[in-house]
Amino acid sequence: MPSSPDTSTLHNQLQHDGFAFATAEHMRDLLQAPSALSDWAVFAASWNDLAPDTYLATRGRYRRRRHAVFSADATGEIRREPHQPHYQSLNYNPLQGDIQRWFEPVHPTTADGTSLHRILAFSRELFGTLAPATRRWHIEVHQFRIEARADEAGEPTPEGVHRDGVDYVLVLLIDRSNIESGTTTIHAHDGTLLGSFTLTHALDAALVDDARVYHGVTAVTPLDPTKPAHRDVLVVTFKAAN
Repeated sequence: MPSSPDTSTLHNQLQHDGFAFATAEHMRDLLQAPSALSDWAVFAASWNDLAPDTYLATRGRYRRRRHAVFSADATGEIRREPHQPHYQSLNYNPLQGDIQRWFEPVHPTTADGTSLHRILAFSRELFGTLAPATRRWHIEVHQFRIEARADEAGEPTPEGVHRDGVDYVLVLLIDRSNIESGTTTIHAHDGTLLGSFTLTHALDAALVDDARVYHGVTAVTPLDPTKPAHRDVLVVTFKAAN
């Protein structure tokens, strides 16, 4: 595999602004696609087998997901950890905080595949340059599908503009089909809008310094209300576990 790609542009943007938008073309270079994403077709297709997010039953069943936990140490080794719940305090998630949410696990073929491991390795490389003293990372991986229907918009962030309670976040677009909107917004702590952009092409990415900025995504609606519509993203969060 070629030498590690130059992440200095994203490093500088995150350090200066607290967030960055990376185009699919830029991410292809950084992820060393297609060679390092050799199972991409299978990886992307795994979003067709996500489980309903039952914790949103009172707000509609427009969100499907799977979840996995990994760890990474200073040597760069990335390991999958035993399946465990996803937890956020009410300080970060006023809608579903202070509860242990058990989601269906990411399938082993997806978790062990080349695409996910390259994405995790890239994230560790980049976030490691921003926090060089961190010796060990707690990593959570979320596969999300947001569905939109004529009578019900899909809400990628039903908790609204928020922070995740981690150190860094990567949101990578996998696919969007027959939808409009889904605009990512970035905000200062006082609510001031700092930037906005829409992930429209597979591998478009949003990167966030979660301690410095808030983020949210506007609801998605179908372009053609007679056909299925969805937005698929991979969300990866890194939190120092020193």
